[in-house]
This record gives sequence, C-alpha cells and structure tokens, in this order.
Amino acid sequence: MKVIFLTDVKGKGKKGEIKEVPTGYAQNFLLKKKLAKEATSQAIGELKGKQKSEEKAQAELLSEAKTTKALLEKEETRVQFSEKVGPDGRTFGSITAKKIAEELQSQYEIKIDKRHIELDHPIRAIGKIEVPVKLHKEVTGQIKIQVNEA
Repeated sequence: MKVIFLTDVKGKGKKGEIKEVPTGYAQNFLLKKKLAKEATSQAIGELKGKQKSEEKAQAELLSEAKTTKALLEKEETRVQFSEKVGPDGRTFGSITAKKIAEELQSQYEIKIDKRHIELDHPIRAIGKIEVPVKLHKEVTGQIKIQVNEA
C-alpha cells in the first residue's frame, strides 16, 4: 500500500515522503495513529502543492537574509557602544548578543534575533570587532561593532 508520511517514522520514512509499505502495517499502525495517509491522486496533488509553497517561502526567506546581509556589511553600518573602561583597558560592563541586537534595531532598524548572533563570549574590550551572524542556514553575515570609551 502506498502512503504519504505525515510525520517522521523511524526506519520507515520522513514527513512528506511517499512510500510503499505492507498493507497491514499501514492500516493497523500508520493510518490508525495518523502518522501517514493513503496516497491517493488527490492527496499526492495536495502534497505537491504544499511542497511548492514551502519552496517559495524558503526562497523568500533566503532573499530576505541576503538583503539583510548586504545591509549589515555596508561600510557605514557600524554598531556603536560607549562603555566605561577600567585602568586595565577592560570595560566595566559587557556587551552581549542581546545588547547588540537591541542597538542594531535602534540605530539601523535591522531586526535580528539575538540567538542568531554567534558571540562566543561577551565583549569586554574597546576597539573594532566583527561578529558573525547566522541569518539563514546558507547565509552568514558580519556585524561591525565599535566600542568606545565613555
């Protein structure tokens, strides 16, 4: 019996796949637990339509990520911070991914989730720093940060 998997089933198939499985397994397990549905021509058509719309949405997200990357990597896009500095040259406060995201939003109106900013540890030094940002699984940009003494 041909079925369309609605969720991932370990060892059998992934979501959206159309596979041939034993009839008893399909009727007694997959269909009963709503893990799959019978692969009729109508169901296959629906699946292809969904896949097309998902591809379109992914392409849209990718193009949006590329434009955001272009904005971030312009020479004039530099996030400015002013921090108090101690005698050893380290800042009193630290600059975290959350602060970077907030300043990017307020200074340039570019909205980026703080979890996408790949900061190994908070910034505690003055100077120019470039921080990588994962905008999409295929697109990684760089945020230029300038930390000045207050």
